[in-house]
Amino acid sequence: MSLNKNLVAQRFAKAGQSYSEHAIVQKQICQNLTNLLKQFCPRTMLRIFEIGCGSGNLTRLITTSFQIEELILNDLYADVRQHFSHQESLKWLIGDVEALDFPQQLDMIVSGSALQWMQDLPRLLERCDEALVDQGWLCFSTFGSSNLLEIKELTGQGLSYWSIENWNSALIQVGFEILHLSESETQLYFDSPKDVLQHLKATGVTATAQHRWTKQTLQQFYQDYEQFKCAEGYSLTYHPIYCIARRMK
Repeated sequence: MSLNKNLVAQRFAKAGQSYSEHAIVQKQICQNLTNLLKQFCPRTMLRIFEIGCGSGNLTRLITTSFQIEELILNDLYADVRQHFSHQESLKWLIGDVEALDFPQQLDMIVSGSALQWMQDLPRLLERCDEALVDQGWLCFSTFGSSNLLEIKELTGQGLSYWSIENWNSALIQVGFEILHLSESETQLYFDSPKDVLQHLKATGVTATAQHRWTKQTLQQFYQDYEQFKCAEGYSLTYHPIYCIARRMK
């Protein structure tokens, strides 16, 4: 599927104020990733590059958990800067990371829930490898194929996700040593299908939606969503994947 990165930027910019409040799962994923970082990685880093920093959930966790001399933050749109207080050590690289020159001599590249938006992951992994120092770290969370499965099933809309096997083989092919690679599934529950859509809008994950809602299609969606109702409410599935890898050269 071809992605309109401008549209993705617009949707996330729109959700900027509501994201932190509603991105419950994404916050937990950032915490889980930080725990893995603390388990495997040295606590002092000279240069870290974060791809897709968003409203800074992961940024804040790594800056309090690690001693970082220089932290370079990337996101699609400049408005993300409003989520960060002025810090001397913060540098910015705004734009589509697939079209930008990577910073070099990096000790770590880190990313929380952003790599699923990339169009050419094999090339991105090669560029990460080229930008890292010997024994540099590539650590990230992303999402797998069951992510938002309810929405994909009812609308046919959604991203094409790599499986954990895809990640494993691609990382090894580039030359990374994989120290940790895992996946899990978690569900959020809502009082109504309308609440599900509002949650998605508030977190910006409707950024791929080519869907044009009409009164009729909306009613049909609400009706069809009944199949995902259980005792806890209307379910929405998240499928995070976690990776800690190290450059072997």
